This record gives sequence, structure tokens and C-alpha cells, in this order.
Amino acid sequence: MVKVSLHTKILGLTLSLSFLLILLLTSYYTYMNGKQIVEERGRLALELSKAISLMPSIIDAFELEEPSASIQPIVEEIRQKTGAEFIVVGNREGIRYSHPNESEIGKRMIGGDSKRAIEDGEYYISEARGSLGLSMRGKSPIFDENGDIIGVVSVGYLVEDIEKQVFKIISKELVISLIALVASIIGSYLLSKSIRKDTLGLEPYEIANLYKEKNAVLHSVQEGILSVDSKGMIASMNQRAKSLLGISGSVRHTKIDGLFPSSPLYEVLKTGEPQFDKEMTWKKKTIIVSCTPILDEKNVTGVVASFREKTEIEQMINTLSEMKTYSEELRAQTHEFTNKLYALSGLLQLGEYEEAIKMIQGETSELEFQNQIVFKQIKDTKVQVILLGKLGKASEKKVIFEVEAQSYIDKLPEHINLSQLTLILGNIIDNAFEAVYGTNLPIIKFFATDLGEDIIFEVSDNGNGISDEDMPLLFERGFTSKEGENPRGYGLSNANRTVNELGGIIEVQNGKENTVFTVYLPKKPLGGEER
Repeated sequence: MVKVSLHTKILGLTLSLSFLLILLLTSYYTYMNGKQIVEERGRLALELSKAISLMPSIIDAFELEEPSASIQPIVEEIRQKTGAEFIVVGNREGIRYSHPNESEIGKRMIGGDSKRAIEDGEYYISEARGSLGLSMRGKSPIFDENGDIIGVVSVGYLVEDIEKQVFKIISKELVISLIALVASIIGSYLLSKSIRKDTLGLEPYEIANLYKEKNAVLHSVQEGILSVDSKGMIASMNQRAKSLLGISGSVRHTKIDGLFPSSPLYEVLKTGEPQFDKEMTWKKKTIIVSCTPILDEKNVTGVVASFREKTEIEQMINTLSEMKTYSEELRAQTHEFTNKLYALSGLLQLGEYEEAIKMIQGETSELEFQNQIVFKQIKDTKVQVILLGKLGKASEKKVIFEVEAQSYIDKLPEHINLSQLTLILGNIIDNAFEAVYGTNLPIIKFFATDLGEDIIFEVSDNGNGISDEDMPLLFERGFTSKEGENPRGYGLSNANRTVNELGGIIEVQNGKENTVFTVYLPKKPLGGEER
């Protein structure tokens, strides 16, 4: 299918409409003007015939022996002054007493349309063919003093002359119509050119494709995106932006004030200068906002804002930090086993075979026990990765890290990903490492089960415990009981937030001998069935 350009469509449509409209108007005005001219000529002929029929000199002339000698000069003078084609005065028998052609005087009137005036005394307009041709006539009877009809007056205008006058008017209207048509062509061309400029030279189907692509891109990105016009009215907003701002339904053509921190948007509208990575607080959320102006030549016609919740960025940073930590912990574990291999090599070189055997048996039994639990009873690789890293860290820090023999979990649901587990288990276990720091026999125990509707993780330590004053603030963002130049206070807060996102809870039991953190994660995701 051949696609017609917008320029051609507009030009063709406007020209067709203009031509049709001009044709209709020209035809209408031509018809009305022609009709008006004919009516005016007929009415003028009738009025003139009436006036002549009432002239005393004309009436008195009928009493003379030669009426034409008196009537002809009077009528001819009137005809020349009024522009009538002919004025004929005749008696009851239709004999002419006047005529533009004097040779026709005395002859019978032609046309056969005088009967109504002579017999019935009517005044009327008729069209008939006489000695001069087809004409529009006004007929009036002539009455004497007694009220008897003694003759008739016929005033006529040739139809040919009327048609010539109508043609002159049509010619003028055609010239005007032609000028209007040329003006419409120029206007249509300029209009199509202006529209093409406004659409940046794009055809409608190209604009439709761009609109579809823009919507697809807008709703596929993970950042919140919105745009406003020069008056601060929302032009578009993707679903992610609505989710972050807690908005439902359509907000198109709504003022941005009250829905989003609008100060950077108005500032960019005013200055035309973009702003990047501006941190703002909105409804208890910290968001990072970037604003870019929409420019039309030199004017700012709107602003596009992209934003993301700061906690999401922190979550990614924490995940990367955890991965880096696990990498370092595994490297430390490798280093420790390398040292043990060197020690074993030294025993063998010195001939201390019994000591070497004891060392190998001790390491083997410990590894076999831990590996049996981690690899045979903990079947989810994400949890295995975290536990292996923490076992290496415990070995390096001389902390006893026990995975309890009763632990057992199958493969975790897909909606629980590695970064979330890292934030939850990584932060809670790290918190336990910090709690047992400095104790005589630091012990951390880990337990996991997936019996029932929840997945349960339990981490206990024999550290110094948590004071009653700190318990209500334990999961507050920025709270920490550690001292030093760079206390963080984000670990347990991030862990609690992630658990809440998964629809779970964290319980803390602060006993005299140990502190226990228990995490409950539902197997089914929030808002839907398990995938």
C-alpha cells in the first residue's frame, strides 16, 4: 500500500474543499444574481408601463384622429431616458400607436400576451417573442375617464440584453472565485508547510511509531520518569514514577505541585539549565532527581525529570560491597588452607607422620561435617554461597561458626534473589561477628528450615547482648552502638527493609547467654502466587 505524505494529504484535502466551496458559492450567487436581474427588469418594465398608462397625455391622445402622432414622441423620449428596449402603446384591438421602429406603427402587436390586460384589466409581467425578439415585458391596461379599457401599454427588455448583463456579473464572480482559489492554494501550501515544520518533517505513521516506542521505553526503564510543560502541567508519567510517588490513575494535565518536589522543575523551566543527581526528601523517601529541559529553538517548553529512590541505590552499593566482602573472605580462606598445607608439608619433611595424620584427620572430619550440612542439607546455592563465605571469615577471625545439624532447606522460590539474601543474612551474621568480638569463646550458630508456609533463618551468638535502651532503635536507619570514626548503622536497617519487602518479619530474642535473630520469609510472593 502506497503511503501518501502528510503534505500531499493536506494540500489535496484543502484544495478539494476550497474548490468545492468556491464552486457551490459561485453557482449559488450566479443563480441568485441572474434571478434578481430578471425580476428587477420585469418589475421595472411593469412599473414603467403603469406610469405611462396613467399619463393624461396618453389617455387624451386616444381621442385624437391620429393618436400615434401624439403618443410616439412622448413614449420614445421616455424609452430613451429609461433604457427600455421598447415601449409600445396599442388600442383594444392591439393596433400599435408607438414603437421604436416607426414602420411598425399601425400594425398589430405581436406576442399574444396582451389579452389579460385588454380584457381583464390586469397588470402583470410576461415573457414573449415580438418583432424585436424574446423579451421580458410589463403589461398595463389604459383606462379612460369612465373606467373603460381603451388600450394597453407594453414595456419590454430583451432577454438577450438581460443575459449579457448576467454574464458580466458571472465574469466578475469567476474572477473573484479564481482569486479565492489561488489564495486557497497558497494558504494550503503554507499550512501544510507549517504543519510539516511543527511535526519536524515526520509523517503521521512515523509519529505514531515514535509514540509507541516512547511509551515502551518510558514504561520499561526502572527509573521514575515524568515530563511537564511550560506551565508545570504533567504531560506524561511512567508506571515506575507512579509507584515511587504513590499515585494511581491518570494525572495527565494535572499540576505537578503536591505530587512531586517541584522546585527543581520550575528552576529548570526558568533557567533552561539541567540539574543532575539532586538529593531530595519527599513523603519520607529520599530520592535522587535529575532534570533536563525540553528546548524548542531557544525557548524552554518543558522539563523531563528522572528519579530513583536512594535506598535502591544504597541497596545496589551494599550488594556490591557484600560480594566484594565474600570474595575477600574466600581469599582469606584459601590463604588459611595454604598455610595449613605448608604446615603439613613441614611435618612430612621432618618425619612427624603421626602428627601429620592427626592434622589431616582433624581437618577432614571438620570439613566433612560442615560440607555435609552445607551441600547436602542446604540445597539452595544462594544460601550455600553466603555460608561458605561466612565460614571462611569465621576461620580467619577464630570464631566458631556452626551450621546446626537439624538445618534443612530446599531450593528457594524465584522471587527471593541473591542480593536480597545477601542483605538479610549477610548483615545479620556480620552483626553477630561484631557482637562476639572480644569474648573468650566466640560462638555463632546458624539454623535454617523451610517446613510450613515460611522459610526460617535463625542466627544466634554468645556476645554481650543488646541493651534494653537499644532494642526499640535496633532497626532504625543510622542507629549504631559501635564507636569509632565511621560508624555505619545501616546493616540491620537494610536487612529489616528487605525482609519487609518480601512480606516477612524479623524477631529478636535478647537472652542472658545468647542473642537470637529469627527471620521469617513467606514462600509465596506478595500480591501473587509463587512462580
